[in-house]
Amino acid sequence: MSDERIPRDFYQRSPEEQAELTERTWCDHCQQVDLGMSAPEEYELHGLLFIEGRCKQCNEIVLTEMTDDEF
Repeated sequence: MSDERIPRDFYQRSPEEQAELTERTWCDHCQQVDLGMSAPEEYELHGLLFIEGRCKQCNEIVLTEMTDDEF
């Protein structure tokens, strides 16, 4: 299994899906839900799909692991 990220195009998703994925977040640093994410990047790693960006409140990294029913 490769340790390299396989980039995916987040912007191929519908505008509604993009909005939901960037608004429904959890920030480990702020310990709060739904603060939002900026600069989203989508990638696959070890067979799992992730969206990573920056918390809109504190600018720390926010990471969302997608489940099978989300993609």
